[in-house]
Amino acid sequence: MAELITIDDPQDPRLRDYVALTDVELRRRREPEEGLFIAEGEKVIRRARLAGYRMRSMLLSAKWIDVMRDVIDEVPAPVYAVAPELAEQVTGYHVHRGALASMQRKPLAAAADVLAGARRIAVLEGIVDHTNIGAVYRSAAALGMDAILLSPDCADPLYRRAVKVSMGTVFSVPYAVLDPWPRSLETLREAGFSLLALTPHGDSVPLSEVSPKLLERCAVLLGSEGHGLSTEALRAADAWVRIPMSHDVDSLNIAAAAAVSFYALSQQPVG
Repeated sequence: MAELITIDDPQDPRLRDYVALTDVELRRRREPEEGLFIAEGEKVIRRARLAGYRMRSMLLSAKWIDVMRDVIDEVPAPVYAVAPELAEQVTGYHVHRGALASMQRKPLAAAADVLAGARRIAVLEGIVDHTNIGAVYRSAAALGMDAILLSPDCADPLYRRAVKVSMGTVFSVPYAVLDPWPRSLETLREAGFSLLALTPHGDSVPLSEVSPKLLERCAVLLGSEGHGLSTEALRAADAWVRIPMSHDVDSLNIAAAAAVSFYALSQQPVG
């Protein structure tokens, strides 16, 4: 059973995990180094626990204590009860969901472990916006993608904003980092995956026209928000594919493009 502790001093060192949550650069450095991430909101906290992440502590405003009572009763971690004003002082923003949890990260999976048993995966290159990362994970979970692989320069899927936008689905889609990039893309081909690069290039073909053989076990490559896939990633692909569009629109934002491509792949028959 968790210990419920009321705190009224924003400088209390026990609140250190929650300090300056809006300082992106600070949190991007600190959280992976210290092996923690922040889950925000009741649903996300519960999904993190169900996924097996260990809770370090919770930060709750008074009205959320009863809502989270079952978690408080089950988890042997301190629960810090604070006024909303103090939570804002500590975190740097108004915590309107009223519930935060500091969770312990798990060791990052190896790419080979993520690929084992997978059939359709997404490979993200240079996606640096946490909102977009979260949206891609949510679509991947909803539309049956088996795993996600990230280039080393992608945003952290466990950063608070990414976790929140994903509604906690970052916990249910296995992922790994492909390093070195892009040379490690060859490991996908060695594992039996075809590489489909999503690009509006004139030489690409509509997803619906891709050879069924390439779809048996495939990885769809999605590029950065501004520049799309790098030349190296495009060269590594077995096929260039596109989403057919109208009204002279040449591309969608990464979150929308991911959702559409994942849905299109989900409609292909399983061999």
